[in-house]
Amino acid sequence: MKNSIYAFLTLTIMISSCKSNESERPHASLETPVAKKIPKELTIHDDTRIDNYFWMRLSDEQKNAETPDQQTQDVLDYLNAENEYTSKAMAHTEALQDKLYNEIVSRIKKDDQSVPVKDNGYAYYTRFEEGGDYALYCRKKLEDGAKEEIMLNGPEMAKNYAYYGFGGRSVSPDNKMLAFGIDTISRRQYTIFFKNLETGELLKDKLSNTGGSAVWANDGKTVFYTTKDPQTLRQNKIVKHVIGTNQSDDVVVYEEKDDTFRCWVSKTKSDAYLLIGSFQTLSTEYRVLDANTPNGTWKVIQPREKNLEYTIDHFDDHFYIRTNKDAKNFKLVKTPVNKTEKEHWVDVIPHRDNVYFQGMDLFKNHLVVQERKEGLRTIRIIKWDGTDDHYIQFNDPAYFAATTSNLDFDTDVLRYRYSSLTTPNSTFEYNMNDKSQVLLKQTEVIDPNFSVENYASERLFATATDGTKIPVSIVYKKGVERNGKNPLLLYAYGSYGNSMEPTFSSTRLSLLDRGFVYAIAHIRGGQEMGRDWYENGKLLKKKNTFTDFIDVGKFLIDENFTNANHLYAYGGSAGGLLMGAILNMEPDMWNGVIAAVPFVDVVSTMLDETIPLTTFEFDEWGNPKNKAYYDYMKSYSPYDNVEAKAYPNILVTTGYWDSQVQYWEPAKWVAKLRELKTDDNLLIMDCNMKTGHGGASGRLERYKTLALTYAFLLDLEGVSE
Repeated sequence: MKNSIYAFLTLTIMISSCKSNESERPHASLETPVAKKIPKELTIHDDTRIDNYFWMRLSDEQKNAETPDQQTQDVLDYLNAENEYTSKAMAHTEALQDKLYNEIVSRIKKDDQSVPVKDNGYAYYTRFEEGGDYALYCRKKLEDGAKEEIMLNGPEMAKNYAYYGFGGRSVSPDNKMLAFGIDTISRRQYTIFFKNLETGELLKDKLSNTGGSAVWANDGKTVFYTTKDPQTLRQNKIVKHVIGTNQSDDVVVYEEKDDTFRCWVSKTKSDAYLLIGSFQTLSTEYRVLDANTPNGTWKVIQPREKNLEYTIDHFDDHFYIRTNKDAKNFKLVKTPVNKTEKEHWVDVIPHRDNVYFQGMDLFKNHLVVQERKEGLRTIRIIKWDGTDDHYIQFNDPAYFAATTSNLDFDTDVLRYRYSSLTTPNSTFEYNMNDKSQVLLKQTEVIDPNFSVENYASERLFATATDGTKIPVSIVYKKGVERNGKNPLLLYAYGSYGNSMEPTFSSTRLSLLDRGFVYAIAHIRGGQEMGRDWYENGKLLKKKNTFTDFIDVGKFLIDENFTNANHLYAYGGSAGGLLMGAILNMEPDMWNGVIAAVPFVDVVSTMLDETIPLTTFEFDEWGNPKNKAYYDYMKSYSPYDNVEAKAYPNILVTTGYWDSQVQYWEPAKWVAKLRELKTDDNLLIMDCNMKTGHGGASGRLERYKTLALTYAFLLDLEGVSE
């Protein structure tokens, strides 16, 4: 009986203490925003969902109207109320946020310059001036004493704009004209302008509602560009424009009528051919045109087929094609330029079950191949004459390596990028003959106390519920003990076959130096371990993505890196869907979760084909008009599965002008969480009313959101400075 009474008293004291501590948390005394409820029935497949917050969705017309209607005003009032609540709930961290922001931007070299890229007699580069939030886009002739030409003055151009995003930039073959795209709304609808680089004059030509870049034909006066469906923002047309004419006179040379496909236009490295590509998740199709004959007829390389993907480049009298034809992990084939259909394709690098073929760079004497073996990227050098075949050697346990900016065809020098969790981004030039290399530039970390020797990285494997081994990349400051008490931030994405690379981040030092461990879970849905890795994390196997992440979290706890009181999760966009799913599945595993621009209302979005990206993504998530996909999607959709239960601390970020994941998804999700959750933990949403999916356009401005994110984590750990 004594023991029972003692246990009861101890428990009572603990509960009282917890409640006392809870009441001391700054947000406990604040009145939380309450969104009004207007039930809307959504019925399909004889199943009805009730969405109380469907009213938060606004059309583009409503958002752009000079005078808001009542619905728009109600939405703005709610978003502003959430922002105000966030400001008040995090007010006690303002000094910490300022310190973090200043700390993060202080590590960035303010007058930095990119490594110049040589192309057609010029060296092109970007540079920042002290205090500048936007870049200067510059070039110099490849001759002694050449003067710098500032093609675009970013700081000057961006004045008086809340958002100013640069799209593509391309110079005409005669080096006299620049085409460039600008987006001032943050919805990735660019206007293309043209500048005479000899006189500095801005031409009258102006192309609106484009994908952001223009591709020059070899005549130097004809460009091709994409336009977008104004509602879905799908790139659906390729248009030809002649300099000096009006956009209304432009000619549509190709229209992609299948609304599950998007199209784009580019040029081969040889400059011999213009390319039109159409693609969806599981199928691609290319058309080519001699770049010397812009008014000619486009020819299809290989007609589209479901589950047939390919990309092309040109060398000599052949097209070189990366394809998954009879090759799940892709392979390299070639075909004569006048016989391009698949029956003429001949293997150059055959398919391998244990190697994922990612891409190639073509040079006069060498073929450079990018592969992924056992989850790590490799760069392979092959001489066309067959006398040499080798890999560039890398030493870190987890790293990123990729070729970059190799525009010169007639060279034996390869340029590539390298980074690891402990090594800042580095650009090398590698001699493909004698295997020597030169470091051209390594991103400077402006901090007298920084040294790569201060940090350690590991690559481990967690075992998933079904026995699959999941790679995990980890970095921490040396001296951190594996005692089960460390705060740990676990990040992942896990969709679209996008592999999350273990690269360096100077911003991350603000967490590492305060004792955090940082880990990347290379979960299924990416392609780190080959094509099967992607196939087993999509459609009706999507839940593998979520359970993999949870299993990695449990593994890190079992390995004594952390415990549930100090474990945090972070993901953005489709990774925000991951955050929503794991919150519903295992809410007790995390002390805090950050969901950035999260895709959380999966069923409703995928049922609405007027929303950007929906039709294009049926092969990723499934089409819920099919009952099997509807039922499966509904079983994990974060918004549909919010329940009356305790959730951990949550930070949600979004942008009012987001065209990728519309603001109403996170807004509705937060409102529903507030309605149903039974805990007193912190739930805040930061909605940037001026930006879209990618956040602020300025180089330094974007770090204010990151400072808020880090302050959210550190505050939960009791760190105030």
